[in-house]
Amino acid sequence: MSLRRTIWLCALPLLLPAAAGAIELPTRKAGLWELKMARPGGGAASDITILHCTDEATDKRMTSSLQPMANETCSKQETQKTATGYVTDSVCDIAGMNTTSHAVVTGDFNSAYTVEVTSNTDKPLPGLPKEGHMTLQAKWLSPCKEGQKPGDIVMPGGLKMNIVDIEKLKALLPKSK
Repeated sequence: MSLRRTIWLCALPLLLPAAAGAIELPTRKAGLWELKMARPGGGAASDITILHCTDEATDKRMTSSLQPMANETCSKQETQKTATGYVTDSVCDIAGMNTTSHAVVTGDFNSAYTVEVTSNTDKPLPGLPKEGHMTLQAKWLSPCKEGQKPGDIVMPGGLKMNIVDIEKLKALLPKSK
């Protein structure tokens, strides 16, 4: 499985419920965030670290760009505020796979937070388990580095991209009829 697909599949259960819930998660403190995603039992290949330069406008833009996808793919999207953070439960049909997920967010969006996701997929991709667990640990590192702009992401292997630019590329794709 490609690194891009792995990251997307790991991040999607986190992003869709957060984008779609009636309760909005706070935006993160502007600056450079380290995001460590890990799937227990998946070996070193399942641990992914990403650096993300963000600001309030970019965080809000990411959420609003995912909202239409969440509305189309998720039949259930519920986010509740708790004493220690947030809990999100969702049921989404993504590429013919019905996935039920439960995410618990703790910490704060100024210095560090953790997201624990458990999920169950009725038809997982070959080689992936039906039931999954993923942990995202996010830590604010510093202001964005010189030459970085909000939306810049540094992926494993040094691959750099900007999610704002990716959104612009969508406009170039042919519209489905």
